[in-house]
Amino acid sequence: MSDATFVYDDDCGFCKWWADFFAQRTDLAMVGFDELSEAQLERLPDDYEDCSHLLTDAAVYSCGAAIEQALAEADIPPGSEEVFGFLRTFEDYERFRERAYREVADRRGLWGQFVSKDRVDG
Repeated sequence: MSDATFVYDDDCGFCKWWADFFAQRTDLAMVGFDELSEAQLERLPDDYEDCSHLLTDAAVYSCGAAIEQALAEADIPPGSEEVFGFLRTFEDYERFRERAYREVADRRGLWGQFVSKDRVDG
């Protein structure tokens, strides 16, 4: 997935912290919402600002699926590709993954108090 791009909300300190986290651990390109090209925008859903995305040549992953793909690229946890593959065999996994993503994303302000690229110590 070396030509993949992680798309994130660059107005969000918590989101920027995660983008930096992935940038340090993967070969993913990082692009904030404000830096998207026309070609990238055309591939994203209309409500793209509602969550993060991961663009590959073959697919667009959004929200929880984007984070899952980025974690797999970073191999977090170790063996994550196999772990996520196993989890995907369960009928309720996708719903759980997306709900977990939304629970965190809807509280970015709270989480940003602990980890944020906007904080001096974050």
